[in-house]
Order: sequence, then structure tokens, then C-alpha cells
Amino acid sequence: MAQICEKCGKGRNVAWRLVKLRGKYNPTVKRIQKPNLQWAKLASGERVKLCAKCKKALAKS
Repeated sequence: MAQICEKCGKGRNVAWRLVKLRGKYNPTVKRIQKPNLQWAKLASGERVKLCAKCKKALAKS
């Protein structure tokens, strides 16, 4: 299963890990940031993977 939020479509992001060396930033490693996906049950009874932000908004409504 892909790591994408079913509601908002939030997925993975590629970010550089910057290391400061002798006063300059060296882009050393690309790393992948993944969304905080959690199982949630909708009103229809269906279980889907939502990011934490969408799950929190779903609980408020």
C-alpha cells in the first residue's frame, strides 16, 4: 500500500540533511520524510489510512 493520505493526498517528501562544516553547509544526504499515517474509521464504516492532521480534523467534526 502506498504511503499517501486518502483524504488530502499528502505523501513522501525528499529533503536534504545539511551538515555545517567550517562555516559552510554541505548537502550530504538526501532523506525521505514520510507522513504520519494512521488507520481511521469513517462514518460509512470503511477503514482508511489518514495523516494525523486529517484524523484530528475528522474527530472535531
